[in-house]
Amino acid sequence: MDRMRLDLRFHPSGSTQSEESTMDLDRNYCGHPNLPSSSPPLQPFASGAQHSESNAAYFSWPTSSRLHDAAEDRANYFGNLQKGVLPETLGCLPTGQQATTLLELMTIRAFHSKILRRFSLGTAIGFRIRRGVLTDIPAILVFVARKVHRQWLNHVQCLPAALEGPGGVWCDVDVVEFSYYGAPAATPKEQLYTELVDGLRGSDPCIGSGSQVASQETYGTLGAIVRSRTGNQQVGFLTNRHVAVDLDYPNQKMFHPLPPSLGPGVYLGAVERATSFITDDLWYGIFAGTNAETFVRADGAFIPFAEDFNMNNVNVTVKGVGQIGDVNIIDLQSPINSLIGRQVVKVGRSSGLTTGTIMAYALEYNDEKGICFFTDFLVVGENQQTFDLEGDSGSLILLTSPDGQKPRPVGIIWGGTANRGRLKLKVGQPPENWTSGVDLGRLLDLLELDLITTNEGLQGL
Repeated sequence: MDRMRLDLRFHPSGSTQSEESTMDLDRNYCGHPNLPSSSPPLQPFASGAQHSESNAAYFSWPTSSRLHDAAEDRANYFGNLQKGVLPETLGCLPTGQQATTLLELMTIRAFHSKILRRFSLGTAIGFRIRRGVLTDIPAILVFVARKVHRQWLNHVQCLPAALEGPGGVWCDVDVVEFSYYGAPAATPKEQLYTELVDGLRGSDPCIGSGSQVASQETYGTLGAIVRSRTGNQQVGFLTNRHVAVDLDYPNQKMFHPLPPSLGPGVYLGAVERATSFITDDLWYGIFAGTNAETFVRADGAFIPFAEDFNMNNVNVTVKGVGQIGDVNIIDLQSPINSLIGRQVVKVGRSSGLTTGTIMAYALEYNDEKGICFFTDFLVVGENQQTFDLEGDSGSLILLTSPDGQKPRPVGIIWGGTANRGRLKLKVGQPPENWTSGVDLGRLLDLLELDLITTNEGLQGL
């Protein structure tokens, strides 16, 4: 029924396995830029059947004229930013203002994207990490295949300690080692059993966030109960596009827990609208990269409940968590500590309730054709435990609050690297799995949906 995680074939560069320590090393350690072109790619993998994105009814690349216009606009944008900007700083820190917001860090990274791309497998926005602990120092995280001491590198091979952007705003640069582990191994979905997971897979009479949903060839997790902002304002649910849409089955029907052809299940509804990728300027409201072809992984699908589906079986609370608050809208002009370093939880049909930390935002990587891709969240599970397992795609990512307020939805999981590659964060500890997520607020706006968190909202009151 469910196959191995989908290889998205985004190839930013190569990487090799390493036992080196990573983010806890100070600035006298650098990344090695001379990586073999045949090395494996840094890429997250989504759960679901393999298929081509290019011929999906729900997906289309911008027209060539649109790309041409965007390329001119992009060139003008960065050309204007270049005025008064100093080159990267080696050996000392700049004297201007230190970057504190997501927008400032993303702008600095975009301005220096060419030099960073030459050195790295990808980059992200976050805090420096020393000895496995997040500091409060804003930084551009640079992913490399191998970290070595500065004495083994030429001057031109060393990453700068800091980068300066428009207006003299600057930030630190932190090097993160990405360890690659070869071809993916088949991961059995039923490897974890708890009472919570059993309920999510069909033993519970109600469905809601975290429940198993399935199409003809894939299954994953129901992310959230939502209402359309358009038309008849139907109530339905949100999950990943790659969970809901299989191009071999044009009706795109969804079931819980399974399609009748594969086991017991009830028809939930058919996909009404979905998306895979969107250009960076439409997603972030800015040009986040210098490449003319720059896209963000959106990966969402809206499935209105069928007219004959019993809505009494829908639960707006999250099983294992309880009631949730409003969507946490990510404002790029907010301080990065409003997002990075925050604790999160998720409930998914494979691994149930797990906890983690948002380590980075706007992870950037490039394929072999030079197309630039972004994914919003990089989450690492707590205590060396993975935040997601295969089949958890679509799960809601919830920001927790130390003062007892309701957890606030901030994203949905679309993939991870549990059996592909890992980030090594601490000396003497094994590398850690990481999870990729989509910014929920932006996805809801793109698909014209509102989150339902109360029974009154479910009834349209």
